[in-house]
Amino acid sequence: MSNFFSMQWNIEKAVSELFESWQHFKPDNIKPLPPSGSNRRYFRIFYGDHTCIGAFNPDIRENQAFLILSQHFADLGLPVPKVLARDADGLCYLLTDLGDTTLFSLLPHDPAVKTFNARTMDLYKKSIDWLPAFQVKAAKGLDFSICYPRHAFDRHSMMWDLNYFKYYFLKISGIGFDEQKLEDDFEHFAAHLLNVPSEFFLYRDFQSRNIMIVDEKPFYIDYQGGRRGALQYDVASLLFDAKANIPFEQRVELLDHYIESLKKWIDVDENRFRGYFYDFVLMRILQALGTYGFRGGVEKKALFLQSVPYALKNLLWLAEKDLLPKITPHLSNIVEKIASTAPSSILPAPETGLNIHIRSFSYKNGIPADEWGNGGGFVFDCRALPNPGRYPEYREITGKDEKVIRFLEKEESVAEFLDNARRLSDYSVKNFLERGFTNLMISFGCTGGQHRSVYCAEELKKHLSEKFTVKIDLKHREEHNWPKN
Repeated sequence: MSNFFSMQWNIEKAVSELFESWQHFKPDNIKPLPPSGSNRRYFRIFYGDHTCIGAFNPDIRENQAFLILSQHFADLGLPVPKVLARDADGLCYLLTDLGDTTLFSLLPHDPAVKTFNARTMDLYKKSIDWLPAFQVKAAKGLDFSICYPRHAFDRHSMMWDLNYFKYYFLKISGIGFDEQKLEDDFEHFAAHLLNVPSEFFLYRDFQSRNIMIVDEKPFYIDYQGGRRGALQYDVASLLFDAKANIPFEQRVELLDHYIESLKKWIDVDENRFRGYFYDFVLMRILQALGTYGFRGGVEKKALFLQSVPYALKNLLWLAEKDLLPKITPHLSNIVEKIASTAPSSILPAPETGLNIHIRSFSYKNGIPADEWGNGGGFVFDCRALPNPGRYPEYREITGKDEKVIRFLEKEESVAEFLDNARRLSDYSVKNFLERGFTNLMISFGCTGGQHRSVYCAEELKKHLSEKFTVKIDLKHREEHNWPKN
């Protein structure tokens, strides 16, 4: 067993053992959730008709911060996941399952959309309404010394973020700068932001991927980096969340809504608040660019590079609206240059001409033909997997429907089958990218081409799109024969 799969197995074993100590029986199945930008690993655990989330994180201090904050928030009635169990070593914990629907997943993600619809804006406003409760209510009685890696968004935190931007984005951008002038501006910028009241809880990563939507209500996750700080930072993080791409006019509307919500908790000097708001927007964007540079440029995680054009679009808007700080002339000049530079010339995305063609099909109608002349790729036979089509309640729906997904997710054999398909596919995708190949075909077949093959094809598409920068062409060949709902 390779070191990677051995480590993966040991992590799952630790999560499973914690579950057993909590419930006193083994789970029906454990399914890894897609990895994020951190070292934390998450799993969905199935038991009977229930699920929960298992988490493993080697950073014990970060875990302690998350668990203490979770209890503090829960005691105050804030909508966060409930901690169900934790292990003695501080490496694993179990949480209530809030599902897979984030606020980000409900956004249009279409450049042609110029205005968010009423439902989307309503969800944003609901999400914003809870923010002052975290910032003001939760700050009272909170021991900020438990926060990690820093108790406050103070000068040290700001200089870390600014230098992160300098070393992982600016220095590899090709844009020239005077290092001493830039360092002087960093000092001036940090001192300027420290003039703002900062006795509040700063969530730190308050963005649409960390807001779960359950029955049209927001729940909040990933606040383990929270600390004491200013009010403006979190709402800046949400409204200038790069790939969310909120229309600029509606950002102004949402900022107004936040200020009205905040007034229910404290007195607000609107002019002073707005005067500093866009300075915190710039700080947040610079921190994000450093992350994109490190994760995308150094760690070669192509997904992060997709956010760079949106971040530069936000910088350009600040420059055009004359909202860059006047006290940092060299930094502001650099930002204007970055904003007017093509993203691909700063952090070019890995070049790829690889097209992955994923198909689901019914064996009754034969294996899909290879239209690209390679004669390669994979055909995975799903007929040995448990078949939802044998049960009346699943016959009129497909592998794209939630009920069928839940049925198949609970089956250990399905999880093992998909893990093997992912590993084989990953190997070929990496090899094809290195060798400059242009097409790879991967097909999943089952008896009717309606349930198992459809589910597996959809899952592989999610996996490959998150892991590689490739073009994915997914078709369900038997779709025209599916029941009409």
